[in-house]
Amino acid sequence: MNRRTHTAIAAAIAAALTLGLGACSSTGGDAGDGGQQGVTTEGNGIIGGTPVKGGTLTILSNQDFDQLDPARNWTMPVMDVGVRMLYRTLTTFKAAPGSEGLKIEPDLATDLGTPSDGAKTWTFHLKDGLKYEDGTAITADDIKYNVERSFSPELPGGPDYAVRYLNAPAGYQGPLKGERLGKEAIEVPDAKTIVFHLKRPVAEFGYTVTLPTFAPVPKAKETGANYSNHPVSSGPYKIETYDRGKRMVLVRNTNWDPKSDTVRKAYPDRIVVDQTLKGTGIADRLIADQGEDRNAISYVDLTPSKISEVLTNPDVKKRLISENAGCTTKLDMNTTKAPFDNAKVRLAMQYAVDKEAFAATTGGPAFNDIATTYLPPVLTAGNPIDHFQIKPAGDPEKAKALLTEAGLPNGFETELVTSTGGKPQAEAIQAALKRVNVNVTITTVDPTAVNSIIGDKDKQPGLANLGWCPDYPSAATFLPMIFDGRQIKDKGNQGDITRFNDPETIAELDRIADMADLQKANTAWLALDAKIMDKSPAVPLVWQKKPLLVGSNIAGAYAHPVWAGQIDYAVIGLKSVG
Repeated sequence: MNRRTHTAIAAAIAAALTLGLGACSSTGGDAGDGGQQGVTTEGNGIIGGTPVKGGTLTILSNQDFDQLDPARNWTMPVMDVGVRMLYRTLTTFKAAPGSEGLKIEPDLATDLGTPSDGAKTWTFHLKDGLKYEDGTAITADDIKYNVERSFSPELPGGPDYAVRYLNAPAGYQGPLKGERLGKEAIEVPDAKTIVFHLKRPVAEFGYTVTLPTFAPVPKAKETGANYSNHPVSSGPYKIETYDRGKRMVLVRNTNWDPKSDTVRKAYPDRIVVDQTLKGTGIADRLIADQGEDRNAISYVDLTPSKISEVLTNPDVKKRLISENAGCTTKLDMNTTKAPFDNAKVRLAMQYAVDKEAFAATTGGPAFNDIATTYLPPVLTAGNPIDHFQIKPAGDPEKAKALLTEAGLPNGFETELVTSTGGKPQAEAIQAALKRVNVNVTITTVDPTAVNSIIGDKDKQPGLANLGWCPDYPSAATFLPMIFDGRQIKDKGNQGDITRFNDPETIAELDRIADMADLQKANTAWLALDAKIMDKSPAVPLVWQKKPLLVGSNIAGAYAHPVWAGQIDYAVIGLKSVG
């Protein structure tokens, strides 16, 4: 969901992980749709019914958490682990599948925030009796302190919305250097009130404060870069042990008051995260469903090599969750490089691409839905929008006609750079474009080199295959990130990969950003998405799904539409104990 989201999808699929979600960048999955049921078999999208209290839930993984420090936690599904189990935020998302899960509820705050000054000032009041794991009181200043930490160069990589939105002095570098923000940015008039002053109106700020940046951190427990090893819990669980890259054990935080928390149910007594599995080990164990693995869930996606084994076994298939992710995989065109500086050529690519063939290389319908606009369903009220109404296999004749209009009746040659693991996806694009006499040379590089090449103006070729995810269900976290030409850099370009620098689009981005009415802004985002589609700096290819297996004794499991299609840890548990 954050700006680090655009990693090469092919490399991620090849590694049995999904496209990076940087808030999110994803280390194990993406975000969900607004109600599509994927291949989940139960009618309400929830597996196993309501859990019982107690028992041990096991989470099977092949990776460590990159960051549990709430000021730095900006990847999926680590954010799910953080804000559902370890710490609370001012508001949070409802624990429900589908469109219901897109709604926010008060968490630490008593309500969803009170805007004033045209949505440039937001006031929140804390609930009574909030405590940390050690029994000390949670105060408004603790939330302010963590927000300030997000400015710290010593704590990089976290959500940058506070930095972008708050009326903070230029050059502010956080509290680790001994400097706190003044009243012009954040006021704390008393222990239970926090007031944010923004540079501009932000109508969806009640959603912004769902991010880990707006969780409390007690200054007395500050350990700088080491805080990730044991963030002080304000949620239902606390860390008992954490051997990084191997095993983390969570136990109940006895100072968490369920009466103050309408979202988290904390069914298991204990949660064990095993981070040592490799290859297909997670899938093999959950398919076999033996012993304690009946009480286990997968942290990472089902590998494509195992999908047929799951789908052909009814007993296993009913334990598979696979929901549409809130991310869009795209074919990005370098609009500064001929012939993609010609809008007619770019429009031809919309018709030339075979999205079905592309989707087949990444697992087919069990892993993907065909994308028909930039904004994913999670940002369009759960309903996909088909802008051009092109058949998924494309329309080569229409593409040829557009190329002829563009003065290229015989096609052209271009280059696509991808990771070594992304060659099958690149070859699907290559074959589709060959049908319209566009000859694509594929250059494969190490996954770690893809972004550095694509982000370098002098090295970037004509085509790339990347993607983007929102930080929360607002197009304000999507379209401005990838189509605002003012953020383009000659080197290290990480946002507007297409180098699309369109004055009309920029003016509309600013106009929408200044809207205080959220509903009007949402309508305007949809209209802008359509306008950018017509200018076609990129071709939307697929909306990924996140296939996850669970054990037969798991209850309350569903893909949350905000947590990258990840299982919602707020309400999961066991069918029976003992």
